[in-house]
Amino acid sequence: QVQLVESGGGLVQAGGSLRLSCAASGRTISSYTMGWFRQAPGKEREFVAAINWLGVTSYVDYVKGRFTISRDNAKNTVYLQMSSLKPEDTAVYVCAVHYRNEYRYWGQGTQVTVSS
Repeated sequence: QVQLVESGGGLVQAGGSLRLSCAASGRTISSYTMGWFRQAPGKEREFVAAINWLGVTSYVDYVKGRFTISRDNAKNTVYLQMSSLKPEDTAVYVCAVHYRNEYRYWGQGTQVTVSS
């Protein structure tokens, strides 16, 4: 079993930056693809970014060039660096492990609020 804890969210003005962290415990995540998702009020959860065990990354189109996903295997942690934030990026951001063909072990999330 893996436990994931997100942190780093907060209130930021449009154009600002935040770095989110997803710390894993209970199991080493270095060999797994890790994903970041977000859910805005009244909307469904949506994919944001992922990084596989080789460090290959993928992003949803509307965050490309603004968000960067990375991992530190020594710390068993995945990061999401967010820059040029927009009000529409406001959401609860959660991370998950891609295990046995689906994302699992969701964290509790961290709130990101971008003011205009």
